[in-house]
Amino acid sequence: MKKYIALFSVVLFALSVYSCSEENFDVRSSSRLSGSDAAEIVEADPEFLAAYVNGFYAWMVQYNTQASTGTVHDDYGHLAIGAITDLMGQDIAVNGSWNWGTYDINHDYGQWDWSRPYQLWNFYFTLIKNTNEVIDFFGEDDPTNPVLRSYLGQAYALRAFSYYYLIQLFQDVALGDYPNATFNKEAPAVPIIYAVRDGKTTEEVAAKSGRNKIEDLCVEIERNIDLALPLLDGAPRLTKNEVDYNVAQGIAARYYLLSQQWDKAIAAATAALDGYTLMDNARLHAGFKEIEDPEVMWGFNHTSETQTTYASFFSHMSNDNYGYGGIGQSVRCIDASLYNQIPVSDYRKSLFNGPDGDSSAPYAGGKLAYAARKFGGDANYLQDYTFMRAAEMYLIIAEAEARKDGTSTTLATLMAKRDPAWTKTADLQEVLLQRRIELWGEGFEYFDLRRLAKGVDRTYAGTNHSAQAQYAFPAHAKSWNFQIPQREIQNNVYITEEEKNEWITGPEEFKTPDEGEGE
Repeated sequence: MKKYIALFSVVLFALSVYSCSEENFDVRSSSRLSGSDAAEIVEADPEFLAAYVNGFYAWMVQYNTQASTGTVHDDYGHLAIGAITDLMGQDIAVNGSWNWGTYDINHDYGQWDWSRPYQLWNFYFTLIKNTNEVIDFFGEDDPTNPVLRSYLGQAYALRAFSYYYLIQLFQDVALGDYPNATFNKEAPAVPIIYAVRDGKTTEEVAAKSGRNKIEDLCVEIERNIDLALPLLDGAPRLTKNEVDYNVAQGIAARYYLLSQQWDKAIAAATAALDGYTLMDNARLHAGFKEIEDPEVMWGFNHTSETQTTYASFFSHMSNDNYGYGGIGQSVRCIDASLYNQIPVSDYRKSLFNGPDGDSSAPYAGGKLAYAARKFGGDANYLQDYTFMRAAEMYLIIAEAEARKDGTSTTLATLMAKRDPAWTKTADLQEVLLQRRIELWGEGFEYFDLRRLAKGVDRTYAGTNHSAQAQYAFPAHAKSWNFQIPQREIQNNVYITEEEKNEWITGPEEFKTPDEGEGE
């Protein structure tokens, strides 16, 4: 539901929740241990930092990251943001009673004094602040202990990861139109928050405390990637919850694809793939719920202590789980026009119901026409969260190849595991179609539409989008942006109200003349 944030009464909890306030930007006023004293402590006892680093990943699956009052069952960490923004595109059609996602679907949740912009802003900036806490346990020199090198590398990689998402949520990252859109480096983006170890003066910190250009954020993202990779190279990894060298390369590959650095995207994605194998047909139909699958590169292994039942990805996205999807309240379905483009020979077609539905499904949501069956079910809500898969890396390589050479030689490797009858030309259009099919529901569509400068049209003949959702949102529409949250503008003297982003609710921006007021 849409909630106005009572900003003065929000209680902050969990690991640590920060606003980018003037005080927080003064990195030299930190009372935390930092520098040589802290470095000596952690070198003597590397496990001292383990709880802090584990906190990164606990935050990524945290229920109610806004720490606000009321019911926020669509706020469950990083995957929640992917699920929320996916609704703004075309490939997910929602059936049922529409209790969750109504405003997101209609591009009607981006205004600065509503909870959605704050949820997005708060999630990634809190992750940045938490990584800075770990970075500031180290002195000027990189640690030699392999465990500590891993901890520091993970912190740098997650800072890059966070800025990568922030610049896309709070700015139009593309100039021009598909397929010739270019990367919008000059547009104003978000603040940069430094750790003490970054060695910035008070003046330098202040200079980056407002809306930096996207180009400035790119420098910061690339700097963090360059710092992370040598620290993670050869470092130990206890579980797939953690970022390792491969995952850091995967984060780099995502960024290089966004910034249209095709050769670097290919190199990073290739490095990320080392040791991972694509799912076969059987594993594709196992529910995308086990991070130990050899294709899953990074995720979160849920236990009975960490799962969040109704406030979870599988509650919203799985129609075979007793959650919001399964009970028929907010059923995630595949867009009919996309479903019709999947050949019968493609194993992924059966991850969705056809137009006749499936009366044998265990729950009401799974019985509906076009209902997704991709994510499986678990009565105990112990499904793992997947943040990165090898298939995405193949698709990054394929797109970069198609951008450079007009066609891809790599797409065939993925398609051999997905559709044995596939013989199409792997041009850019085909690569992007396969990306939509492969990554459906995993939190990529909004970000792809943004970087590609593509709009959506849910009004086509035969649409299965509910009547309330039948809008066409062109690329570059103001409703794609989120405004800078009111809380941030109130607390950060470096951002003014005039800089919050222009925004118009989607239905208002695209009314036809006879739908105007008084008509």
